[in-house]
Amino acid sequence: MTTAPTPVPTAPAATDHLGGGAGASATATRSTPTPTRRRPLARLGGAWLATVPLLLFFLVGFGLPTVAIVIGAFTTSSDAESGAGQFTFDNITASVQGAYLTAMLSSLKLSALTALLATLIGLPLAQAVVTSRRGWLRQAVLTASGVLANFGGLPLAFAFVATLGNAGEITKLLHLTDHGWSLYSFTGLTIVYLYFLIPLMVLTITPALDGLRVQWREAAQNNRATTYQYWRHVALPILLPSLLGGFVLLFGSAFAAYATAAAMVGATVPLVSRSIADALSGNVLVGQGNLALALSLNMIVVAVLVMAVYLPLQRRSARWLS
Repeated sequence: MTTAPTPVPTAPAATDHLGGGAGASATATRSTPTPTRRRPLARLGGAWLATVPLLLFFLVGFGLPTVAIVIGAFTTSSDAESGAGQFTFDNITASVQGAYLTAMLSSLKLSALTALLATLIGLPLAQAVVTSRRGWLRQAVLTASGVLANFGGLPLAFAFVATLGNAGEITKLLHLTDHGWSLYSFTGLTIVYLYFLIPLMVLTITPALDGLRVQWREAAQNNRATTYQYWRHVALPILLPSLLGGFVLLFGSAFAAYATAAAMVGATVPLVSRSIADALSGNVLVGQGNLALALSLNMIVVAVLVMAVYLPLQRRSARWLS
């Protein structure tokens, strides 16, 4: 007797497979927790939380004094005979007239001149350091530049007075006074400022010079370009944002310098920082004590303009050299 073959349930199995897969997939979809959107926000919150101490320091160290300066610049001084604390434009008007305007223009001239000279001198010095095959020389120059860039104030003034002053050693040795030399002048102050601005330029431009790729020089040489043509058409256009940024940084550093000039030249060379010191010490008319705050506000405006120029140049330089 022949037994009939058992039918193979192919279709139901397929149906079961499909249905079971879909069900499992749906179950897996339901059981898998969807990523919440709080994680990026949590990471962002953690990053902001880490910057709270810096923001608080900036608020206390820069924000509050700036607000006080702005308020004081537009109000009458507390030592005025009448109307103390009232709103006025007299302080701002006086700060851009007469001797105060002369001091501001002199500070701008000194800062621009010293920044330009330091940029022109610091670039070839930094290039010589970068292309040197002696690693110890590079480290020594950069270390010395870091020290000299922060060497200022009374010690720097004393060093120059002892060497290039009227009774300085080099002045007496070379008889510089017979040739009309005077350290206590605009020219003398320019030389003193270059003492710390040139090292600062070396530190500023060295990373940009390191970013110049060897392939660019090789490509220029393969196209029979001379060294002058390479610098004229390749290197300098790439370095231009860094050079301008360095110039702006040096300008701001020279514009804000006070102690060296105050100790060395006094009132011989009119500077806005010196005018602020005179106003704060009471060397102003009665009722105009807030004039120093107006002069300080002018310096803040110049500093803001400097930063507004420096930051875009720095970003453009980093885009080329990254």
